[in-house]
Amino acid sequence: MKNIFKQHIQAKQAQIGLWLGLASGYSCELAANAGFDWLLLDAEHAPNDLQSLLHQLHTLAAYPVSPIVRPPIGENYMIKQLLDIGAQTLLIPMVESAAQARELVKAIHYPPKGVRGVGSALARASRWNTIPNYLQRADDEICLLVQVETKKGLDNLNEIVAVEGVDGVFIGPADLSASLGHLGNPSHPDVQYAIEQAIHTINQANKAAGILYADETLAKHYLQLGCLFVAVGVDTSLLMQSLKNLAQKYKNSDNINISPNANQIY
Repeated sequence: MKNIFKQHIQAKQAQIGLWLGLASGYSCELAANAGFDWLLLDAEHAPNDLQSLLHQLHTLAAYPVSPIVRPPIGENYMIKQLLDIGAQTLLIPMVESAAQARELVKAIHYPPKGVRGVGSALARASRWNTIPNYLQRADDEICLLVQVETKKGLDNLNEIVAVEGVDGVFIGPADLSASLGHLGNPSHPDVQYAIEQAIHTINQANKAAGILYADETLAKHYLQLGCLFVAVGVDTSLLMQSLKNLAQKYKNSDNINISPNANQIY
């Protein structure tokens, strides 16, 4: 029941992760076997639903890796369902205000501190009421990460990081670059400056800063700036690039001699 990811970021131990969008238990097991500290199961932009997420959580339970789930939106009913199927760390997209962050804190906690519905007899998270004192212990093991990825969110970042119960803030470079007028160009100097300032603000508030960036130089730079959870790639992108490289290696080659019998069927 212990949330290892939460323990590590509280201890200021940097965690390296991978973004998963293939929505497959089989492919997520490949990623789990690779040695990452955490894996992000994406339901915002990937074709995941509650059942596919449950399958992947089942798969990852056999490995020493921490799953993080990103729902499409921070609605109470979605959060309740994700917590009940066993997700302990959630990344909520498009958080733009302290008021929104406070509502998310309520959503992950049982009453009287919050509004999470009590359905532990039906919940994988409690092992169907076989974990002793689950209802009393669960709140401490849930980790709430909020995603700041708009200019409005940046403008309100000081207030967001001050919300008690927010464990970390993830900066979304893609949406942030669009919001700042540089769609598709997160490497633009204005965007990079905004990201670095945001990381500084998060660190000053003693919260964990996170980001996704596949560029090795920048990913290491963010780690040096104090980011504690950094995703260094996306499974769909890694597969797509490898497939393209393999195809072009042969299609662009002038040195392949085709046997005259190559088309015969044996």
